[in-house]
Amino acid sequence: MGRLKESGASEMRPVRRARIAVASVFAVHGAVTGNFATRIPWVQERLDLSAGQLGLALAFPAVGASIAMPLAGRISHRFGARTALRGLLALWTVWLVMPPLAPGLVWLCGALLIFGATAGMSDVAMNALGVEIENRLGRSIMSGLHGMWSVGALTGSAAGTVAAHAEADARLHLAIAAGVLTVLGAVACHWVLDLRSAPEEHPPPRFALPPRSALIIGAVGFCAVFAEGASLDWSAVYLRDVLDTSPGLAAACTTAFSCTMAGARLVGDALVGRFGPVRTVRTGGVLATAGGVLVVTASGPALAIAGFGLIGLGIAVVVPLAFAAAGRSGPAPSQAIAGVATITYTSGLIAPAAMGSIADLTSLTISFCLVTTLALGLVAGAGVLRTPAGTDTTGSAPHPDPSTSQATLP
Repeated sequence: MGRLKESGASEMRPVRRARIAVASVFAVHGAVTGNFATRIPWVQERLDLSAGQLGLALAFPAVGASIAMPLAGRISHRFGARTALRGLLALWTVWLVMPPLAPGLVWLCGALLIFGATAGMSDVAMNALGVEIENRLGRSIMSGLHGMWSVGALTGSAAGTVAAHAEADARLHLAIAAGVLTVLGAVACHWVLDLRSAPEEHPPPRFALPPRSALIIGAVGFCAVFAEGASLDWSAVYLRDVLDTSPGLAAACTTAFSCTMAGARLVGDALVGRFGPVRTVRTGGVLATAGGVLVVTASGPALAIAGFGLIGLGIAVVVPLAFAAAGRSGPAPSQAIAGVATITYTSGLIAPAAMGSIADLTSLTISFCLVTTLALGLVAGAGVLRTPAGTDTTGSAPHPDPSTSQATLP
């Protein structure tokens, strides 16, 4: 018995090491986003873009991601999961240097289109590996992985803030960031699972509609990402324009919301392990709905900030659980994950514009009534994340049949 336990521990050690590696990949991916986001004002000023022109350019990353994400499964099938992730992540980190080099709006849109495409494909590849590791460990880890993405984004934002405060040229700053993150990403990818398709397995299609299961799961993710995008982009504006707060306090609300999201994701796996994905998301939906009600009824900044905090707590684990559910939903995990990712990226694309359009026609308060309604949708739709029969109580799927995939480790 002792030898069996020792053998089991030695077999799981590489999987645990791969989990740390994938968590590092998530952090690197988030750091690229954080660094770039802080230098958007520099790009706008250098190219003398109006708010409308900048908004147009910033729509292109989501467009590129939505177009390219279905290709991630085919790339992983062709080259293996480790090589695919290493290459796609390197493209994403290296391309960070290109947007600030754009000489005009058209070039910026093109750079951001490719920027989004590489982001989306590497996103699908790393989430697919995260789901596979979750399955092998037999417990929830996806929330923590997305929490590491948030930590990376906050770290990148901090570095970008320091660079912006020092009035550093964004071309130099982002070139240095790209070099550092490319090296860190390459090191992390060396230790991820090297999943390879079985010889008789047919490659996934280059482009295909998401399976029906992914559409249903993606609808739940859509609600959460819409609430997240609306809160990130409009919370500071809400406090400033509706509640007449100072710019500093308004900005602090957005930072607090981001920190709440990151913290909730880091502890989310423990909650999922205790209560399961459905109860966790349903409870989160209740919290987010209550937060939305606080925001739209707040008479002062304290209640509104508390409301945004509750929204962040409520929606934090939804997208990680949606990816995990997609990976368990059928015989083609990468295709299902790509489908869910496409839906959530689309939600993030339309949320800021939809909020602004509704606010122009009515008011920003009415816009957040829509956010509250979508948060309530999490309560109604949580059941689609239910663990299939035959999986354990943590919400993870059983170990995959080794005849359908192989994995090697360094």
